[in-house]
Amino acid sequence: MASLPPSLPLSVRVKLCFDCQNKCGSFPISHRYLCCRCFSLLQNPLWAARVCLPVVYIRFPQDCFYPPPQQISMFLSPPVDFLDCGRGAPVRMECNNPSDFRIEADGVVYAARSLQRSPQHALVLLVKAIDETQARNAAVNLSVPPAGNTDLMEISFPSRRNSQLKRMKRDWVIPPINVPENSRGPFPQELVRIRSDHDKSRALRYSVTGPGADQPPTGIFIIDPISGELSVNKPLDREHISNFHLRAHAVDLNGNQVENPIDIVINVIDMNDNRPEFTHQIWNGTVPEGSKPGTFVMTVTSVDKDDPKTANGMLRYKILSQTPESPTSNMFTINNKTGGIITVAAGLDREKVPQYTLIIQATDMEGNPMYGLSNTATAVIRITDVNDNPPEFTAEMFSGEVRENRVNVIVANLTVTDKDQPNTPAWNAVYKITGGDSTGRFSVPTDPTTNEGLVTVVKPIDYETSRTFVLTVEAKNEVPLARGIHYPHLSTATVSIRVMDENESPYFEPNPKLIKLEEGLMPESALTIFTAQDPDRFMRQKITYSKLSDPANWLRIDPNTGRITTIATLDRESSYVKNNLYNATFMGLDDGKPPASGTGTLQIYLLDINDNAPKVFPQEAEICEKPEPNAINITAVDGDLNPNAGPFAFELAHRPFDVRRNWTITRISGDHAQVGLKIGFLESGIYEIPIIITDSGNLPMSNTSYLRVKVCQCDINGDCTDQQHIMAAGLGTGAIIAILLCIIILLILVLLFVVWMKRRDKERQAKQLLIDPEDDVRDNILKYDEEGGGEEDQDYDLSQLQQPDTLEPDAIKPVGIRRLDERPLHPEPQYPMRSAAPHPGDIGDFINEGLKAADNDPTAPPYDSLLVFDYEGSGSTAGSLSSLNSSSSGGDQDYDYLNDWGPRFRKLADMYGGCDD
Repeated sequence: MASLPPSLPLSVRVKLCFDCQNKCGSFPISHRYLCCRCFSLLQNPLWAARVCLPVVYIRFPQDCFYPPPQQISMFLSPPVDFLDCGRGAPVRMECNNPSDFRIEADGVVYAARSLQRSPQHALVLLVKAIDETQARNAAVNLSVPPAGNTDLMEISFPSRRNSQLKRMKRDWVIPPINVPENSRGPFPQELVRIRSDHDKSRALRYSVTGPGADQPPTGIFIIDPISGELSVNKPLDREHISNFHLRAHAVDLNGNQVENPIDIVINVIDMNDNRPEFTHQIWNGTVPEGSKPGTFVMTVTSVDKDDPKTANGMLRYKILSQTPESPTSNMFTINNKTGGIITVAAGLDREKVPQYTLIIQATDMEGNPMYGLSNTATAVIRITDVNDNPPEFTAEMFSGEVRENRVNVIVANLTVTDKDQPNTPAWNAVYKITGGDSTGRFSVPTDPTTNEGLVTVVKPIDYETSRTFVLTVEAKNEVPLARGIHYPHLSTATVSIRVMDENESPYFEPNPKLIKLEEGLMPESALTIFTAQDPDRFMRQKITYSKLSDPANWLRIDPNTGRITTIATLDRESSYVKNNLYNATFMGLDDGKPPASGTGTLQIYLLDINDNAPKVFPQEAEICEKPEPNAINITAVDGDLNPNAGPFAFELAHRPFDVRRNWTITRISGDHAQVGLKIGFLESGIYEIPIIITDSGNLPMSNTSYLRVKVCQCDINGDCTDQQHIMAAGLGTGAIIAILLCIIILLILVLLFVVWMKRRDKERQAKQLLIDPEDDVRDNILKYDEEGGGEEDQDYDLSQLQQPDTLEPDAIKPVGIRRLDERPLHPEPQYPMRSAAPHPGDIGDFINEGLKAADNDPTAPPYDSLLVFDYEGSGSTAGSLSSLNSSSSGGDQDYDYLNDWGPRFRKLADMYGGCDD
């Protein structure tokens, strides 16, 4: 018996024409089906049908048994359908055995459950097609074919006969070949046979090309070159390659193509060989407490590598478990297709259950628990807090105490309880004083760690004024309460604060104290009484006084009464007096335990009296021997203020007698006067002129001041010109001598430096060697640690290579400046001079003339002169490398031609050419 699985299509699209049954002929139709277990192609044509007859026979292979339930459509070429003959009305199909079979709208017949059928007996299924006007019946006979039938489906190349006489038709479109993945073999497994009509007349060879055959990945598909049987050589993996595109070729034994290549598409049929995989193993989500049913929480997703267009890749989600199961076991639900999790029950309370853990299962095959593959993940749902619990004081009454005059001290700690999540706005408490503090002396900040209210004193409290305080404090959260929640009476508390008395410092009143006195007050004069008050009215305490600050040491205070008297004369012009004010500080100390002290400042405003005589300013001046053209301007200075100062009266003293004879004084303004010579000439010298100055005080004061005047010789500008002028300016004889010595030393140093520089230049010139080239051919020993050529090369006259009109006359090299190792033997050659405005064409002539003059110059330094750079000893075992000393180059070569090369080579011609001497 063969097993017919449920959900397996047994018949596909049975075509029945309602109106033209007699016109349709009958013909056999070959179809290709897939095995319901392994999806391999069946080994023979499955059925033949007469289209116009209502009976269709379908046979299944004998080895077909129960597969995983899938809706697998059979593949027909061409398909057969019920037709409505153009009416356009929908056709509805029914069968006579709905418990075992069902028919979909597209005409596919499925097995509703597992069936056992004998290969010898066919199952007849009656199918009725109904439209709006009529109905037609069809019978489907199901049977299991006998075993051993191994016929392969053949694919024939399209015929190309009579191609010269008739128009060629299009090549056949070969339906895709479907091969299941993960086949267990045996391999190679035959798929299809390729045949050409020409194989009857001559021998052919078949081949396939394309990926999977002769292109990577190679070796998957092979073909028998003689029979044309195409086989698969190994299991396929749809997740790796879902389809293959091959081309079949037919050639004769000579390799000539006898048929056009045909395309073969091999689809890899998906099997349920992959489990769903969650993108995360642990999913985290949140939902506020008290959420209504239907509130979205989160979405979990899973992927399946199988074909999503088939049931293998269609996933379904469900919740396996919920922990804890409080208040119910079904607080959440999940959308089986999208994976979205929502709430389905009320009662989420974070204070009772802060977190739920769900086990989520994803199953393919559309969630079929028997045949689908499953996987699980964990969803952790955290219940977030909302402000549904108001803060409540732990007691209705709190108390504290504080000493008077203390600020920024904590009096009492107010504790509250809040069931909401700690350290959140729904838990953080905010305290407010609603009564008992009309003057604003207290505040209640929140401790961020303990959430306690800290009753703090922010303004000083006087025990003598208020001894107790009763405060009303209210506690709330940073965020409002949830809708429907109200603050209870425990959210308000009473705070009782007792003020404790302590010894307070005495204070002076007023502070500072200002008094006005005339300066010049004699010692032991009483000024005022400066006493302090004790704020402790309920304590009997004694205050003693002392002096803290008295810059001029003018005052004294009585320690018991606070009376202030003078011990020196008060002077307004003293440096301790600023803007007529003198400040002194005193301290009052009580006898409390511990003692307390306070300070007070006494300000004395000193009124001016005429107690300072005027003086002359400046006290030194100079004037010319002759009265013209200058005089001396003086100013009277008085330490007193107006009206005890200016205007001033100026006059010369009567003694000595020559003062009034030689000098005169003239008042210019109330504070200024002018002193000048009275006679036509006064001998140079230093003179002291007594001047009497009188102020304008109520009791005027006079003073004789001496003006020291230097009479000197003057220039036309009226300035002193003699040495005494320098001395008068403030420089003594010693300073003048020191300046002169410094100037002399500086001049000597400059002279020595100049002499040293000249001497060094002479030494350089003296060190240079003067060698006669006729006596010694050695050159100077040169120093080669410097950039550039030798010292001889640096003295060449390169001016001939420049334009003569651009050279200054001084820049032309003077006669006689030559290399130091040779002497001029001939007169200085005359090089051609170029005109100031030469024609552009004479440049070459100028260069040639200069070259000719240089060649005829015997004093020009030869560049090939023998130079001795260093002496390295003698007696070398190696022979000389110089061709000039070679024994083979003496008489064998004629050097007379060197005479034709110019004066520079004549020395070489004399040395190596000519006679032996």
